[in-house]
Amino acid sequence: MEFLYLTTIGWKSGKPHEIEIWFVERGSMYYVVSEMGRASHWVQNIIRNPLVSVKVSGEKAEGTGRLVSREAEPELTHEVAALMSSKYKWSDGLIVELAPSRSRP
Repeated sequence: MEFLYLTTIGWKSGKPHEIEIWFVERGSMYYVVSEMGRASHWVQNIIRNPLVSVKVSGEKAEGTGRLVSREAEPELTHEVAALMSSKYKWSDGLIVELAPSRSRP
């Protein structure tokens, strides 16, 4: 099973914080799900500073993260939940979209 490595900047510490997390791809975006919703530290970091770094299959990219609103984006929410359910048999939680913008060595 392949993982995505997400690095956010700690909103209190200002230091990089990396997690290993399940993900799905849709177009050029990656999607991850926070089981703890907004209570997850990495989600709090993205809320305060959306700049992130992602690494998948050894490929690193800088980008941004944002929370997906179930109310405002029901089709996207449904599609990402279906992809997560198909891949991991799980999709409960807050969906976060990661938009890579450029590669880095």
